[in-house]
Amino acid sequence: QVELVESGGGLLQAGDSLRLSCEASGRTFSNDAMGWFRQAPGKEREFVAAFSWRAAITRYGDSVKGRFTISRHKTKNAVYLQMNNLKPEDTAVYYCTARRVGSSSWNYWGQGTQVTVSS
Repeated sequence: QVELVESGGGLLQAGDSLRLSCEASGRTFSNDAMGWFRQAPGKEREFVAAFSWRAAITRYGDSVKGRFTISRHKTKNAVYLQMNNLKPEDTAVYYCTARRVGSSSWNYWGQGTQVTVSS
């Protein structure tokens, strides 16, 4: 089992920057990818960013390309989401996720952290 804990959410204004953190614990050696999704009120969960260290691939959702950057701590089991030039439409609960080796879906989810951007 893997536990994911997000932190760093908050209330910001349009144009601000924010970095979210996600720390993983447990059987983290069984994972080969981590990422971020978000869910705004009344909307479906949306893919934000992810990377696979096994495949050396990084992907971003169209709505955040050029503004958000996902990165991984080299020694900790942690992943970060740097969000720049935030917009009101970025308001959502942001969830960290991890995928087991060989899995085709995301297996573990954090509890989420709220990001609210005012205009």
